[in-house]
Amino acid sequence: MRRLFLAVRAFFRVLFNAAAADQVRRALEAPRAAEPEAFPAPAPAAVKKEPPAPTRPLRNDAVTLLAALQREARFVDFVQESLETAADAEIGAVAREVHRGCREVLARLFALRPVVDAEEGSAIDVPRGFDAGRYRLTGNVTGEPPFHGTLAHHGWEATTCQLPEWTGSAEAARIIAPAEVELK
Repeated sequence: MRRLFLAVRAFFRVLFNAAAADQVRRALEAPRAAEPEAFPAPAPAAVKKEPPAPTRPLRNDAVTLLAALQREARFVDFVQESLETAADAEIGAVAREVHRGCREVLARLFALRPVVDAEEGSAIDVPRGFDAGRYRLTGNVTGEPPFHGTLAHHGWEATTCQLPEWTGSAEAARIIAPAEVELK
């Protein structure tokens, strides 16, 4: 819009002012190299490449862990089974096997160790500036640390996390245990 207004002004100035007309004529007849570029080429826009969106894994790690517990300890079968009519001895025998398998899976995948290396029931000091993710204070929590108390549970820490990589199809990503079909 500014250029249109400028052109109209220049038109009337050239029309009614001989000196201005002479200046415009000289500018228009000047060699092209001396002439400033009327419409400078726009600078190439910096193409801002968006980083690729992170791809969501086909399978959630929780499903992978649950599948490992099922495969090696029959954990889901045990939890989903109704125990109403089972005898205590039967439940105990099955629970022992499930417990052993679950413990092996957790040891292999997470290498668990206690957060606090002390016996439960022993006296413990919680230091000033403690990490609330490592210690949960219960009971009469008043005042400022350091706190003195009794260890109710030593906590657990995963020293590694070695979940298997999912290599199956997208359709099977939520399958915890495939259906087993015995052929005859």
